[in-house]
Amino acid sequence: MRETPPAADRRQRPTADLRDLARLRRVRDRIDREYAQPLDVEALARAVHISAGHLSRQFRQAYGESPYSYLMTRRIERAKALLRRGDMSVTEVCFAVGCSSLGTFSTRFTELVGVAPSIYRQQASGEAAGMPSCVAKQVTRPIRNREAQVTAARLASSS
Repeated sequence: MRETPPAADRRQRPTADLRDLARLRRVRDRIDREYAQPLDVEALARAVHISAGHLSRQFRQAYGESPYSYLMTRRIERAKALLRRGDMSVTEVCFAVGCSSLGTFSTRFTELVGVAPSIYRQQASGEAAGMPSCVAKQVTRPIRNREAQVTAARLASSS
């Protein structure tokens, strides 16, 4: 049987939870700001003084995805905007958003968006033409893997 912590420990826990959430927010904000920099989970964890494993567990619990997945989603969102402009090659976009491997970038882009970056670039030139950038960003936002599964299940059940 599990023992109840002493009263002093129970009173301190909400403060610790708030500190943990503030720490996670700092990590998420850093990813949003520095997505194009060479970030990794270990460096993010060091910056907030916790282990990489602990950061990954807490981040997933708070935001529903790992820090790496969140970082890649931010990079792909930015890549989509750059590809819609049409003035950069897929390779240039890959490096501009902070990816160091064209293969990893293309694979992740295809997983999240549903088409390869080169095909997206061709299709997007007409799709978002004349659309304000704030609307285009929402309409063309990547679908995360778990969202894609829910959407696919809904489509299958409605057929």
